[in-house]
Amino acid sequence: MDPMITAAGRALAMGDPLAALNCVALRDDAPSLALRGIAMAQLGELDRARVLIGNATRAFGSQKPLARAKCIVAEAEIALASRDLGWPSRKLDAEREVLEQHGDRVNATHARYIDIRRRLLIGRLDEAELELGVMDVASLPPALRAIHELIVAGIAMRRLETQVARDALLQAERASQNAGIPALVAEVASKVELLGLPAARLTRMGSERLLLLNEVKALMASQAFVVDGCRYTVKHKEAVVLLATRPVLFVLLRIMAEAWPKEASRDELIARAFRMKQADDSHRARLRVEIGRLRELLKPLATVDATSRGFALVPHEACDVAVLAQPVEEKYAPILALLSDGESWSSSALALALNIGQRSVQRALDTLATEGKVYSFGRGRNRRWTTPPIAGFATILLLPGSLALG
Repeated sequence: MDPMITAAGRALAMGDPLAALNCVALRDDAPSLALRGIAMAQLGELDRARVLIGNATRAFGSQKPLARAKCIVAEAEIALASRDLGWPSRKLDAEREVLEQHGDRVNATHARYIDIRRRLLIGRLDEAELELGVMDVASLPPALRAIHELIVAGIAMRRLETQVARDALLQAERASQNAGIPALVAEVASKVELLGLPAARLTRMGSERLLLLNEVKALMASQAFVVDGCRYTVKHKEAVVLLATRPVLFVLLRIMAEAWPKEASRDELIARAFRMKQADDSHRARLRVEIGRLRELLKPLATVDATSRGFALVPHEACDVAVLAQPVEEKYAPILALLSDGESWSSSALALALNIGQRSVQRALDTLATEGKVYSFGRGRNRRWTTPPIAGFATILLLPGSLALG
């Protein structure tokens, strides 16, 4: 075994890319190319890392299937870090099988976690949880154990299971400390911080206040009639009405819920729901039609009564109406929520994660860039978008899996 290759590998395992580069920076053999690529990835130079790993993959070729499989797993991890969510997962599955056939259980498990994290990013929580359930956690090395617990916490936070998330993060903290990898320790710490940040804004009878994630969970478990502006749903006890595909109806409902127990005037409903400054008879006629549609959808939970000035929301049973909204409301809040993770995203990855058209995403990004809220680098297919984190707020309720976009 080449002692310099061994030393570089150990340095990378401990999260010390500079030490690894000191060992292999001037070498161009296949193992050195692979290690240099991983080192560059750890330093955040993902484009250079992708090139080096690709060169190593070709250099190993079919004669070295195990080494080639490791390189392809590294390519998949770089794709995940650079938010290239369209990277072919079947390719990763095939190489994971090669690793398992050669007895490399650690890298095979790592490959599976890369796929699970990708599913979590694009909001496929059930699939991610199903894959997670078959993992043998007890036998994992500390670094993979920390990753496992981070995924458990990510799923739990999106489902408002705050205690499960807190327990998982505690385990992740211990595992990351045992692994001794600074980047992993920092990632766990950033997720722990989320639980202490405001995650939503509550409006109730004219007053507003910010809620932590556990307070959101408590509200959802209460007897209140909740109009949820994060998920575009209406909930009372176990009954839920989905309005993600009916944005106009949701806006009408939200206006009436904010006015409850009073009425909402016709002029306000038309101005905010139809975006019209001056209402005429056609707008009033449309309002009647939309209110009729809303009444039909709300039948299990509430009625909408007409008054002399407008319309009033009347829940069947609930004696309290609460409106849950994003802590910082933006027109393109879901895109900003994804970008605020500190990674750089392509427009295609954002479209895949949010399940909307890439052209719509690109128009939104152009608008946000004009407003100075996001910025890009690179050109063409290599163009990436990013933004600083939203200071002081958690965006967990805006992430895929918790929000259905209309």
